[in-house]
Amino acid sequence: MSELMTPTLAGAAAGLGVAMPMGAMSVLLLQEAMRDRRTAVAAAAGIAAVDLGYAALATAVGPWVASHISPVEAWVRLASAVILLAIAAHGLAGARPAGGGDPDAADSAASGAAASGPAASGPAASGPGRVGVLVSARPGKAFVRYVGLTALNPTTALYFAALTTAQGAALRTGAAGGAFLLGVGAASLLWQQALVALGSLAGTRIPDRARVWTFRLGYGLVAAYAVKIALPLP
Repeated sequence: MSELMTPTLAGAAAGLGVAMPMGAMSVLLLQEAMRDRRTAVAAAAGIAAVDLGYAALATAVGPWVASHISPVEAWVRLASAVILLAIAAHGLAGARPAGGGDPDAADSAASGAAASGPAASGPAASGPGRVGVLVSARPGKAFVRYVGLTALNPTTALYFAALTTAQGAALRTGAAGGAFLLGVGAASLLWQQALVALGSLAGTRIPDRARVWTFRLGYGLVAAYAVKIALPLP
């Protein structure tokens, strides 16, 4: 069991790294929770299912790739780390309060966005028609719709591809790979369901500073992961 603890924890960290930053899907999920909790629970499961699916695909391919490039394994790890650091840097660069450096202005902006209606709040406003499409969806339909919307994000696939290719040797056994996927799926699902609970209680009236910190924590995990797999350097 102790041998499986490491890949399980690694998977949990990977799942949180991709799930925690509050982007458009998180805002849509919060809005869904305001309307109907049962539908939001299904939608959250759809988002987590995509994270798990991308991780499973990458875990199946990553060890095979790693086994065929063992002479340059250290360089592959370094290249994967660079990709992950680029994802983290891009995410952290956008982790700024809407009101600039003034926290009070940021909270005012967030409150104003929430007060102007569900369709106007957060990044979801940039996706024309998406919020309207998701209104009054039944749980089954909500699950399918959120699977489709989440799957459109190529960053998730790239993230897991870089991560599992760099860790190919560690995930080569079926048990280790399964433990990694268990960690990914559980962490992603728990985070999404936590957002549903938060949305049911507070709706989209979440301080902008809180959203910024989810970006910082999530992409901070990605950056830490990148450093871990890059060492030792070639």
